[in-house]
Amino acid sequence: MWEFVHRATVISLANADLWWHLQTGLEILRTHTLPHTGWFSQSATQPWIASSWLYDVRVAAWYQLLGIRFLPVLGMIAKFFLAVVMFLLAGGLRGRFWMALALSAGAQYVLWLMPPLPVFGSMLAFAIELILLLEFRRGSTRALYFVPVLTLVWANIDFHFVYGVVTLALFVVAQFVPAQLKLRPFKAQFTTLVIVTAASLIATFVTPYGWKPWGVFWANATSAANAYFLDYQSLRFRTPQDYVLLLLAMAAFLALGLRRSRDWFQIGLLVLCIAAAFHSQRDTWLLALGAVAIIGNAVPQEAGSFELRATSREQRRSFLIAAGISFAVLLAFIAVRLPSRDTVLAKIGHAYPVAAADYIRQNNLPAPLFNSYVWGGFLTWYLPQYPVAIDGRGDLYGADTNIQYAKVMNFEAHYSTFPPLNDAGTILLEKSSSAGKALPNAHGFTKVYEDDVSVVLLRDKAEP
Repeated sequence: MWEFVHRATVISLANADLWWHLQTGLEILRTHTLPHTGWFSQSATQPWIASSWLYDVRVAAWYQLLGIRFLPVLGMIAKFFLAVVMFLLAGGLRGRFWMALALSAGAQYVLWLMPPLPVFGSMLAFAIELILLLEFRRGSTRALYFVPVLTLVWANIDFHFVYGVVTLALFVVAQFVPAQLKLRPFKAQFTTLVIVTAASLIATFVTPYGWKPWGVFWANATSAANAYFLDYQSLRFRTPQDYVLLLLAMAAFLALGLRRSRDWFQIGLLVLCIAAAFHSQRDTWLLALGAVAIIGNAVPQEAGSFELRATSREQRRSFLIAAGISFAVLLAFIAVRLPSRDTVLAKIGHAYPVAAADYIRQNNLPAPLFNSYVWGGFLTWYLPQYPVAIDGRGDLYGADTNIQYAKVMNFEAHYSTFPPLNDAGTILLEKSSSAGKALPNAHGFTKVYEDDVSVVLLRDKAEP
């Protein structure tokens, strides 16, 4: 079991973003300052903010506690809490235990390979927000008071908090419009909802960077470079997870149809989640969680079941005890089976240029370094002596740089048109990539190192 989980964790980190988050958190803890420019990059003078600074610090704290062995621990704990929250979202405490378990398992399967990046915090926050909003709909006004606090934390963890604000705005509209159209009586609780929504919106600006995380979200969502990167492209239905996600969406529509639902919130939520997920693979989690919420909410509560707001203290205590025991067992399992640092590095070396980076460091190869995009984040942590040419921080490099990089690496443009590659002293590429196969045989490049994962080249400055 451990090997399966550990292997899945390493595979899921192939985009390398976790590493620059880790390095950013370590630098924040070391200097007690937050970045405003592009730390660890050759674009160090360019403006940049760590919009997920709270996540970065948390990851760095895990690293300081466990070293590199924190990787599998972080992944397992994140998935545990997501499973618990999805179980609650699916109505696990409303008398449909097995259905909630099945829905949670299906959504977990869809999201299994998602890395424990800041977006994982968004997944948890989005699920909790839906739980609170649906509880408010069932008459629990107190549930709504937690939303601004949730939004405050969310805004400091991940810029996808914008989805939470949009969901809350949709909820307000869904409460207001039917009341105005006399489809249901206007409730006095609407005033409370408006106040909570305003407080939540204000909370999104209570960050070290003020309004700027909103700008990061917008720049990320509208970047012209997204068309060149797979994670931002639409679903292609080439994996089993894509089809399970489609089944969840169809089941959610069926649940609404069978009830002849006129619930503007649930209909609008499902439509928006589908639009986001089908537009970008990075947003599939929205549809998975939204569908689970709608299907779970469509199942009527059985007589005698214990809905979250109506459970007795003893029943709530039973759930908390069960969750606590499960978490304790997980921690005990991790403590017993925690792999060594060398084992983790060996696993990482299957996807990252560990040996090649060691070779560059030991032989003091000339800077500047040109690196593959997917390895940039890893190199900020493992080879900090060489500022990276590019990494996953799209808001740092901008659309033009990312597009130019993609064109050069796909041979749609000559390498001399991209200064980070043309001016590089050392070049580190994926061996299996097109550039990794072609550049070692091109004039002006000398191969000095090669292994199963990577290839290292030196740039001949004498060549035009």
